Order: sequence, then C-alpha cells, then structure tokens
Amino acid sequence: MSEKKFIVIAGPCVVESKELLDETASKLKSICAQQNVEFIFKSSYKKANRSSVGSFTGIGDDLALQYLSQIRDEFKISVLTDVHSASEAEKATQYVDVLQIPAFLSRQTEILQAAARTGKIINVKKGQFMAPDDMAKVIDKILATGNNKIMLTERGTFFGYHDLTVDFRSILIMRKFGFPVIFDATHSLQQPSSGKESGGKPEFVPALARAAAAVGIDGIFFETHPEPDKALSDSATQLPLSMAGEFLTDILKINDCLKK
Repeated sequence: MSEKKFIVIAGPCVVESKELLDETASKLKSICAQQNVEFIFKSSYKKANRSSVGSFTGIGDDLALQYLSQIRDEFKISVLTDVHSASEAEKATQYVDVLQIPAFLSRQTEILQAAARTGKIINVKKGQFMAPDDMAKVIDKILATGNNKIMLTERGTFFGYHDLTVDFRSILIMRKFGFPVIFDATHSLQQPSSGKESGGKPEFVPALARAAAAVGIDGIFFETHPEPDKALSDSATQLPLSMAGEFLTDILKINDCLKK
C-alpha cells in the first residue's frame, strides 16, 4: 500500500456475477490509472448483515471468493472483501489483498486480531455507534499482533431513527493516529433498516465526498454498479458506474488543492 498516492476503494456492494465484477473492475481500473491513484477493488463475497431474512446474501462463498481471486489475477489489481468472523478471515486471506472489518464488528477483538494475523492490510469501518477516538483501541488490538498495515474508514454515525450523519471532525481525529483515513461516501448516506431493505439519499453522495476531501482524507470508498436500481444489495446508495469518473475527478481536484 502506497503512503503517497490517494487511495480509491470501489466496486459493487456484493458479488452478484463474474460479469458484473469484470465490467466494474475494467471501468474503475481505467479511471484510476488515468488519475494516478491507488486502486483497490471492493466487493463483499457475502452479506452477513441484512435488514430482512429474505434479502440476498450471496452466490455462494467459495464461488464468490474464486471470482474475486480471478479479478485480482486477470486485472492485476488489489482486491478487498469483508469478513465477519475469525474463520472467515483465515479463509478469505487466500483470495484477496485487503480484509475489511464491517462497522458493526469493529470492536470485536477476536475478528480484528484474526484478520491482522493474516498479515494482510486491514481496513476497519468505524462503528456507527463509536466515537472516533475509540478507534485508538481498535488500532491497539491490531498492532498487538505485529501487523501495522491499517486503514480506518469513516461511514457516518447513528442519528435518530433510521438515519446517519457525518461529523467531519471524526476524520481529523482519526488522522491523528497516523494511519490512512478513508471516507465511505455511499454508506454514509444510508438509512439503515428503514423498511424491508435499507434506504438512502444517494443524491447527497457527491456533496459529502467533496466536503470530506476538503477536510482532508487519504482516500475515498464508494460502492458502484452499472444499474444501481437492479443491484441485489444497497441499491439505494450505490453510485452509477457511469458517474464514477466525474465523481472521482471532482474529489481529486479538491485533494490536489489541499496539497498545494
């Protein structure tokens, strides 16, 4: 993981098919190459936390992980996926480069340390219920294993019923810990459990991303899909793939201004 390049973590929410992964990885790799940023392709091999018992959870663990491994090899890119238990961390490490700890699990010591012991880069989503300075304890748990390859991701905080808000002070607080801080532009606009499926306000994604860039971030996280309304998970917040290039260009313009 480069310490200098801006980090872009992007891809479809969940593995739906190899064709979907091919299309999004190809487009995003091209965009990121033009912008000279560090690209990490993201897709969950399964969804363990769904609002409804009937919601789509995946195409099968082994098949989805194989697809992610193929994407890594065919496109020569780094790949990230979520893990939800210690055993999942041990299994997924064979297929991907970055293990992500979901926000709801960000305090779970066993999962954090099992993921860290793989030696992979660990991206931890800050829990919606956590203050940013609480992430210092998360960092300590990972460092205790000898792994210092850590990223922290801001994805909003619980605000009333079925809504999130972003306190941009959180980004500045977490950056003081000395590890890259990523802003999750799409999940920060999620409205958790607002019906049978989580809702969202995707029209605000570009604005919040620009605001985060103006505060100062080391990277951006966003989920994207060629047809978000047909996505099998997080359809309410994924960015249309056709908008990804313009979206990233706007963020990088602001990031470049800060550097100057």
